[in-house]
Amino acid sequence: MEQERNAKKQAARKPGPEKADGEAAVLAKIAEMPAPYRDMGERLHEIITKSAPELAPRLWYGMPAYAKDGKVVCFFRVDKYMTFGLTEDANLSREEGAPHQLMASSWFFTALDDATEARLADIVRKAAS
Repeated sequence: MEQERNAKKQAARKPGPEKADGEAAVLAKIAEMPAPYRDMGERLHEIITKSAPELAPRLWYGMPAYAKDGKVVCFFRVDKYMTFGLTEDANLSREEGAPHQLMASSWFFTALDDATEARLADIVRKAAS
């Protein structure tokens, strides 16, 4: 019985067809985005998957999202701007001595430059840790 449970847990950790299906759905959603957001969506997908390869791409409320252990950690969407956000399942650990610190959980932008990409990569790595 214990061996069966351990085998199921191991199988759940291995990337399977669900991750591939999730990535295909995310890429299809990005392909539907209007220019210039389509290019930004492709770049965001690349930043997120390289910064935190343990996150599994999937759609969440119709938006590209990335999950860890089945829980969505971050997502992005297009309205007037490109918006990148974190969910309550992201690692948003507070700094020592600041128990009531107000923390950002979403950002919007109209273009991606090197500094923005680097900042987003840092946010994703921390959120997924």
